[in-house]
Amino acid sequence: MRYENPLQLAEEAAALDLIADGRVALGVSRGSPEPADRGWETFGYTGSTDPRGADIARDKFELFLRAVRGERLAPADPKQYGPGTRLRVEPHSEGLIERIWWGAGSRDSAETVGRQGLNLMSSTLLTEATGATFGELQAEQIDRYREAFAEAGHTRRPRVSVSRSVFPVLTEQDALMFGLRSGNGADQIGIIDGMRSTFGRTYVGEPDLLVEQLKEDAAVMSADTLMLTIPSQLGVDLNLHILESFAQHVAPALGWKRNTEGPVVGDPATA
Repeated sequence: MRYENPLQLAEEAAALDLIADGRVALGVSRGSPEPADRGWETFGYTGSTDPRGADIARDKFELFLRAVRGERLAPADPKQYGPGTRLRVEPHSEGLIERIWWGAGSRDSAETVGRQGLNLMSSTLLTEATGATFGELQAEQIDRYREAFAEAGHTRRPRVSVSRSVFPVLTEQDALMFGLRSGNGADQIGIIDGMRSTFGRTYVGEPDLLVEQLKEDAAVMSADTLMLTIPSQLGVDLNLHILESFAQHVAPALGWKRNTEGPVVGDPATA
């Protein structure tokens, strides 16, 4: 959000959602660790007092949500519409607000997402390190999110996704490609954005072992959606192989059912 115009993003998201017949699931976050020195200022955005740009991202996101909800933000030309008329961003897509996901990196930020009534997207790292395993820490994040969601009075079912790096080993080539990946078998602790953070482990192994390990991952079992992180820089063919291997040999044991009728909205068991 640091680099985005929130009203333009709301307009583009609504247009895409209408074209896609209400199938857009939009993930939004503050952004990755800043590679530039206050890079958002190069894009013409000023006013941040946080070296990470978190404050400007938060303010922009609030405005983006107001626009997506259809709030009338702009005063209309009184010569055309009469005095006191206000306009919303167009086009507007009903229901899009329920398919907005915020990428939260801590337990506190997850609670904020819950109060806002949005979906929670939690990745392979958390900007916290308490001594708990990554799965336990993330499961607590999910619990606090759901509690905040309910306490705020939201009545729909909240959606939660977690991301994992999972590489099924089915062939000798798989073993050569993935068997020595850094971090396999253990969480990692490091510094990101100046904060002591926990990085989730990489799962590598034969399908039966992966199923057993993922079932022991508290956050994977608590979430309704599992997203796979894949090495996209290694090309389409390899990534397709990884996804097919997971879908055929791991996912069914975790409750996933193959969808044969096209995209399904709102059903994590078949999506």
